[in-house]
Amino acid sequence: MHPREDPSVDLLRLASLQGGVLSTEQVAGHGLGKAPVQRLLRQGHWQRLERSIYLTTAQPADWTAEAWAGVLLGGSAARLGGSAAGFLHGLVSDEPRPITVLVPADQVTRSRYPWRFRRETADVRDRRTPGSPPRTTVEDTVLDLCDEGSVGMAIGWVTKAVQSRRTTVPQLRRALRRRHRVRHRGLLEELLGDVADGVESPLELRYLRDVERAHRLPKGERQLHGRTPFRRDVAYPQYRLVVELDGRLGHEGMHRFRDMWRDNVTTVGGERTLRYGSFDVNVHPCLVAHQVGTVLQQQGREDAPARCPRCPINV
Repeated sequence: MHPREDPSVDLLRLASLQGGVLSTEQVAGHGLGKAPVQRLLRQGHWQRLERSIYLTTAQPADWTAEAWAGVLLGGSAARLGGSAAGFLHGLVSDEPRPITVLVPADQVTRSRYPWRFRRETADVRDRRTPGSPPRTTVEDTVLDLCDEGSVGMAIGWVTKAVQSRRTTVPQLRRALRRRHRVRHRGLLEELLGDVADGVESPLELRYLRDVERAHRLPKGERQLHGRTPFRRDVAYPQYRLVVELDGRLGHEGMHRFRDMWRDNVTTVGGERTLRYGSFDVNVHPCLVAHQVGTVLQQQGREDAPARCPRCPINV
C-alpha cells in the first residue's frame, strides 16, 4: 500500500500567494502526482476551475481567484489589464467582469467567461508588471481605461489617479508619448496640463474651463492653504475672494459644519467666499461666472466677465 501523498508546504504557500489557485504545471512541478490530485478533487478539498486550473479550497472562487486563474491560463507573460487592473490599482470601484487578461501579440487564447483575453502589441505599454496578480502599470491602466470610456470618464480617471498620488502628471505624459494611437489624445494632453496646474477633480476642471476660461476671468490659484488651515479650491488673492467647489449631493452632518467653519474663518481673515456644487457648475456655468465676476469687480477688478456662446441673453 502506497503512503498517502499530500500537497507540500511550498505548493500550498504558492497557492496562498495566488488566491488559492494553481496550474497543472505548478502542481506537477512541486511533485504532486495525478492520483493525489484526483483524490483531493473527489473529496471536495480542491475544485477544477478549468481543465488546467485548480482552486485549492472548497469555497466558491472569489474575484481574486478568478483573476489569478486568468493570468495562469494566459501563460508566463500574461497580466491583467483594463478595468481589472483599474480595480487592483483602486481606480475602479466594483469587481469587473469579464476580467481582461493581456497576452503577447503572437498568442491566441480563447476568451470565455469570466475571462476576456486580449493580445497586446510589444512596446506599447510599459513592460513592468507591478503587484500580485501581475497587472499593467497605473499609467498604462489609466490610458487603457480612457481608450474604453467617455470623455467624462477619462477626466475622472486622470484626476483620480493624480489626486490620490497613484501616479504623477510627468509619468502619465511619458506613457502617453509611447503610444501612437490613443483615444481622446488632445483632451488628455490638455487635461494633464490642467491637472499640473492644480485641478484635482472633474468638477474643478469644469469650473476652470466653463466658468473661468470661457468668461475670461482671472486665473485662480488652486489647492493652496493661504492664511488658513484649509485648502482652497480656487482663490483670487488679489481680490480677496475664495471659491469653494463641492460635488457632494448634500452637506449634512459634519460636512456642513466643516464648510460653515471654513467660510467663517475665511470671512474673519477679510476674504469673501462663494460656494458652488456640481449642479451649479455643470448646468449654470454662465450664472456662476457672472456671480464670481461681479464679486471680483466689487473687490477691485476693472473688467467685467466676458460673454461666452452659451450665455443666456439676460445674464
